[in-house]
Amino acid sequence: MQAARPPQGNAPARGQGLRRIVLLLAALLAHPILAQTASGPWMGFFPSPARIEWSSLLATLRGIGRHADAVLLQRNVPWEAFEQGPEAASRRFADLDNLVRLSRAQGLEPIFVVDALNGLDRRAFQGVPAAWGKPSFADPRIRRAFRNFAVRIARSYRPRYLGLGSEVNTYMTAHPEDAPHLVSLYLETYAAVKRASPATRVFATFQWDELRAAPGGPDWSLIEAFEPRLDLWVISSYPCLWLGGRPPGAGYYAPLARRTTRPLAVGEGGCASRGTPRHPGSDRNQTAYLDAIADQLGPRLEFWIYLLYNDLDLDAYREAVGSDRDLQTLELFVRMGLADEKGRPKPALETWDRIRRQLRSPP
Repeated sequence: MQAARPPQGNAPARGQGLRRIVLLLAALLAHPILAQTASGPWMGFFPSPARIEWSSLLATLRGIGRHADAVLLQRNVPWEAFEQGPEAASRRFADLDNLVRLSRAQGLEPIFVVDALNGLDRRAFQGVPAAWGKPSFADPRIRRAFRNFAVRIARSYRPRYLGLGSEVNTYMTAHPEDAPHLVSLYLETYAAVKRASPATRVFATFQWDELRAAPGGPDWSLIEAFEPRLDLWVISSYPCLWLGGRPPGAGYYAPLARRTTRPLAVGEGGCASRGTPRHPGSDRNQTAYLDAIADQLGPRLEFWIYLLYNDLDLDAYREAVGSDRDLQTLELFVRMGLADEKGRPKPALETWDRIRRQLRSPP
């Protein structure tokens, strides 16, 4: 699970250890059944199971399939493998391929995001070999691997949507000296993806709450540096973490909608139905968050990804997450699901379904 970094802490780690689960389920669900039969924005979730076990992953995918059109598959770069070329043999790519098949078996289309950075700390790279030295977007090896991995996804799936970086404004603000190299890599990779799959719509994602909270308002140059090679503007947004547990107000997303005529999308986000003393949560706040997105951005959206379909069992993720600090951070997010750990719907799921019916219409 990738998530935004609130002002006073880091984001939770994506749960690991699902490779065997995915391989097992791929054998059970080998024949995709595609069900994209309506127009309007794709709406979906990250496919994060309540517990790290195959039955839980299957239950999550089935639940998502009843309430969504898409899943967001965000993956870090297998640096050493793809530094060699786009057709590199990679176990991690095989795992991704199996998850694509499992998702399509539930009528869900994948939206891909290639991520160079650490979901716990967007100021840092993830998984770059120590022998490569201090990571930088100027490093030719990092540039080759990132570009090759994106091209492999584009060639293999011809996806409708492919993201080249997640919440990149956080890294750019922390490392202004490396920001031009990040942007130039995006532009090079954009061109390579378009050669491989011309119809794919390409983007990077930007952390909206951080942009909005900046002194003096959003620094639009952090987004517009990527123009004119952003096919749509895509944000992440966890406003309840930035507003002391409160949902966003009527004008929270208005500056974004006014700034660009591009189509918009939400690449991840959510509010918790139950919170912590520092970040209160409620069913009402969760519903208000969904209504705010729909009311302020709905007609402009090409896709909308909510972080979790179901809540996470914190104890089940304890071993995979590791440190106590990470567990404390993960606790902020585990109750963001629109269903509980057992798949029982919360009030916000009905709101989600209503909005989906309104935004998506028969062809």
